[in-house]
Amino acid sequence: MSDVRIVVAGASGRMGRALIRAIAETKNCVLAGAFEAKGHPDLGQDAGVLAGLKPVGILLTDAPAPLLAKAQAVVDFTAPRVSVVLAALAAETGAVHVIGTTGCSADDEAKIADAAKRTVVVKSGNMSLGVTLLAALTKQAAKALPDFDVEIVEMHHNKKVDAPSGTALLLGEAAAQGRGVSLSDHAIRARDGHTGARPDGAIGFASLRGGTVVGEHDVILAGAGERIVLSHIAEDRAIFARGAVAAALWGQGKKPGLYAMSAVLGL
Repeated sequence: MSDVRIVVAGASGRMGRALIRAIAETKNCVLAGAFEAKGHPDLGQDAGVLAGLKPVGILLTDAPAPLLAKAQAVVDFTAPRVSVVLAALAAETGAVHVIGTTGCSADDEAKIADAAKRTVVVKSGNMSLGVTLLAALTKQAAKALPDFDVEIVEMHHNKKVDAPSGTALLLGEAAAQGRGVSLSDHAIRARDGHTGARPDGAIGFASLRGGTVVGEHDVILAGAGERIVLSHIAEDRAIFARGAVAAALWGQGKKPGLYAMSAVLGL
């Protein structure tokens, strides 16, 4: 089988560079292209050098369409508006679209879902294989302990722009699915002042920001006289990159559709 050709979006960013390194370390795939926004200062530079590797002969461009036309996958940790555009391009070319972008609106999600009717889209608030397993455990625990209060605490670096994190929302959705309820109807995303007693069935979120924390998430199930804490600590951005590359490889030959990372792990 020939190597899967993968394009990296936002290639000069922290995740983009991690993705380039992950592709170089993974069998059966090869970097097919790398791009950035128009006017970006790194345009024209060698993608390998930017990622701390030897030159690979692939220069950063601001034109993704020609790259996707010759690739089997595009991995995308960018911004919602970019992911929506890439979803449409991937649908035209048939490339597998792996989306790690967070903060998408309902309209963005609808456009991505529409693109998934024509190609494989793997989308997750967290591409880590460990977090994918944590979500499965959260769903199971929430179902098994219906009377326990669920609180989700997350901490990230001080440059993160959205809160709660996409991972926290993913875990909240897992808890809601375990309880057979809608997260939007049960989520409490902020508390301040005299809030009154905690509503029964609520799924609470707390967001902390500081320093260079890659990502920490705790799912707390608190009952009468006992408490269970399910945790995941990300120590290196490479875990997200490796998971995303695994998703790009997994998506080859699959039927068009919108998939979660749980499908990649067979959960």
